Amino acid sequence: MTIPNPVFSTRICRYGAEALREAALLIRAGEPVAVPTETVYGLAADATDSNAVAAIYGAKGRPSFNPLIVHVADKDMAQSLAIFSPAAEKLASRFWPGALTLVLPVREDSRLSPLVMAGLPTVALRLPAHPAMRALIRESGRPLAAPSANRSGSISPTRAEHVLASLNGKIRLILDEGPTSEGLESTIAAPEQDCVRLLRPGPVTAAMLEEAAGLPVIIGTGAKIEAPGQLESHYAPSKPVRLNALNAEKDEYLIGFGLMPCHMNLSVDADIQEAAANLFAMLHLADASAAKRIAVAPIPDEGIGAAINDRLRRAAA
Repeated sequence: MTIPNPVFSTRICRYGAEALREAALLIRAGEPVAVPTETVYGLAADATDSNAVAAIYGAKGRPSFNPLIVHVADKDMAQSLAIFSPAAEKLASRFWPGALTLVLPVREDSRLSPLVMAGLPTVALRLPAHPAMRALIRESGRPLAAPSANRSGSISPTRAEHVLASLNGKIRLILDEGPTSEGLESTIAAPEQDCVRLLRPGPVTAAMLEEAAGLPVIIGTGAKIEAPGQLESHYAPSKPVRLNALNAEKDEYLIGFGLMPCHMNLSVDADIQEAAANLFAMLHLADASAAKRIAVAPIPDEGIGAAINDRLRRAAA
């Protein structure tokens, strides 16, 4: 007999003391909750409870070979879960709290669910800057595994309504604290003895990592999946995506950059930071439009532009 998946009544609750208490109760009961971070909205659950982590995979339809980022409330919690090298210490001191995830050797006594690491000897850790996520970690008393709060592979959510559109009926609660500030997922880096490997570009750029760690940054990871966001097709709308478009073809919704005719513009002033903050929200709007296809203007591959282009290439794959 096939047991149907549970269907929940999903509610959006404005972030505050009462909503935080309810979210923490759900976390301790083994259920995932959507919560904002400064990057995107995350689908958080107790990282020490395999059933809770499995509920994340179930809600997202996420492949279990794809590891999850574990969010911590402070450096002490992080050090109880992973082994920090001197380079990792430098990066954490410079960029935490913030949009940097460090892939580090997991401690044998971490008590983390093996599902979080997806069979790897390392764990991806982040100390977020957003007060809602950090408050939920403290209130629940658990490190929280939290991938983006959307169906696996689809556009990441930067607003509570994006989460609802993607996961309605899959989770009980979405904490709403308005749009996220960064708009792109965190940078993921693996500090090693003689280099830092950049596993996913993001708001913390390769140049920033190199300066902080005092080590060269190697970009590129090979074929093995060892961190979130490395699948070839990811962050994808339901419609085909054409990149480096200077104008809209028939049945296309054009997302522009800089002064140009388009349906919506990531940044009229060609501000790359503004474009990063707007990217996923505009992909959601384009995906919901009547157009059959999406086109995106060229984005400079400098600074955080490298992260924008990484997401766009995977969206178009």
